[in-house]
Amino acid sequence: MLRSIFKYAFVFLAASSIICCACSSGDEPVDAPETVTFSVSPDNIIISDEAQTYSITVRANANWSITADCDWISTFPSGGVKNQDVNVKLTLTANKDLESRFANLVLQAGSSRKEVKVEQTAAAKVVTSVNSLTFGAQASVNQIEINSNLSWTAASNESWCHVTPLQGTAGLSKLDVSCDENSSNESRYARVTITYNGGSCAIDVTQMSDVINVPEGYTLVWNDEFNEGSEPGDKWWYETGAGGWGNNELQYYVKARQGNDILASVEGGILSIICKKIGNTVYSIRMNTNDSWKYGYFEARLKLPKGKGTWPAFWMMPKNFTTWPGDGEIDIMEEVGYKPDYVSSSIHCNSYNHVNGTQKTREKLIQGAQDDFHIYALEWTPDFIRTYVDGVELFYFANDKKNDKNTWPFNAPFYLKLNLAWGGNWGGAQGIDESALPAIYQIDYVRVFQKQ
Repeated sequence: MLRSIFKYAFVFLAASSIICCACSSGDEPVDAPETVTFSVSPDNIIISDEAQTYSITVRANANWSITADCDWISTFPSGGVKNQDVNVKLTLTANKDLESRFANLVLQAGSSRKEVKVEQTAAAKVVTSVNSLTFGAQASVNQIEINSNLSWTAASNESWCHVTPLQGTAGLSKLDVSCDENSSNESRYARVTITYNGGSCAIDVTQMSDVINVPEGYTLVWNDEFNEGSEPGDKWWYETGAGGWGNNELQYYVKARQGNDILASVEGGILSIICKKIGNTVYSIRMNTNDSWKYGYFEARLKLPKGKGTWPAFWMMPKNFTTWPGDGEIDIMEEVGYKPDYVSSSIHCNSYNHVNGTQKTREKLIQGAQDDFHIYALEWTPDFIRTYVDGVELFYFANDKKNDKNTWPFNAPFYLKLNLAWGGNWGGAQGIDESALPAIYQIDYVRVFQKQ
C-alpha cells in the first residue's frame, strides 16, 4: 500500500510540474473577447454621385479587417488593431447611373462580422441612346431612346429639324427626330437640346445633300442615291453563300434578307448593310453593280461599322473574271474593326498581291470614319490609279507602260462591290467580338463619272 501512495504522489508532482512549466513559459495568454464590438462613425453613410474620397473612423476591441462588397469602392487601410481609432478612406468612382446605388462595408474580426451600408446618390440627369444623328437628303425620321430620372423638354434650333414629343417624364421614353428634305447644295446642321432641372444634353444632327458635284472633265454616267424602296433595286446583284471567300471569313452572305431580317436596308436615303447573328450563323451582304466600267471616277459616301471582327470594303473586280490575282483587284476603301478609323487602298495583280507580300497599298488614319460619313473615291485612267478621302489623295499607283498584264491588268471593265465581312484573315486577325453585332455599314450614295 505504501508503494501505491508513492506512486500516486509521483503522478501528482509530475502533473504539477507540467502545469507550472506552462505558466512560466513567458507567453501572454490570448486576449480573445467573447463578444467583438465595432464602432463606425459615421454609421449612416450617404455620399453624392461624384468620384471622391470619403473618411470614416473605425474602432473594435479586437484586430479587424474591412472590405467593400462592390467594385466601385476601395478602402485604405484594409484593417486595424484592437482598441485603436483608425481613419479609413473610402475611394468611390462616379455614379453614372440614373438611380442611387448601394454597397456594404464588411468589418471582420475572427468569426465576428458587421456590415455598414453605403449609399451613393445619383445626380439629376438625362441619358440619350445617341449623341449624334446623320440623315440622307430625303425627308426621314430617326427614333432614339431617352432614359431619365426626372422630367425633360426637347427642342430643335432649326426649323427643318423637328422633335416629337416636346416633353417627357422620368423613365424610358422614345423621341422622334425628323428632317425635311434637303434640296440645298450642302450638308446642313441642327442641334436638339434636352433640358431638365439642373442641366441639359444635346444631340447633333447632320443632314447631307444629294446635289452631285461632278469632277472637272467628267460626266455622271451611273449613280444610286438610295432614295427609293426599302431594299437596293435592280442596279445591284448579290453574291451568296459561305466558304470563307478566300480569306477564311466567318459570315454567310445572303440576298438582301435572311428570313424576316432585312440585311440590305434602304431608309431615309441611306443604304445600311447589316452584319447580324441569327441563331448560330452570322449573316451579311456582298453586293455588286450590274454595270461595269473601264476607267472613270468612282465615289461613295460611307460611314464604317464598329467592332472587332468587322471588315467593310468598297472595291472593284473585273467583269470577265477568271483568275485571281491575275485579272486584278482595286480596293478603294477597306478597314478592319480592331484598328478603327484606319482606312486603306490597295491594288492586286500577279506581280503585286498580299499573298506574296508584294501588294501596293497605303493606309491612313481618318478621324471619325466610324462615327461620320466620309467620301471615298477612285480616279482610274490608262496612266494611273489614285484614291482619295474627302478630296485628299490617299494612294497612287502608276501604269509602268510595259504592256504587261502581270503589272497592269487594269485595262478591262470592272464592276463596283460593297460588302461587310466578319472575321477572316485580316478582319479577325486579333479575334472577334460578337457583342459588336449587329454591325452596320452605311452608304449614302455611289456614283460613277467618266470622260466623254
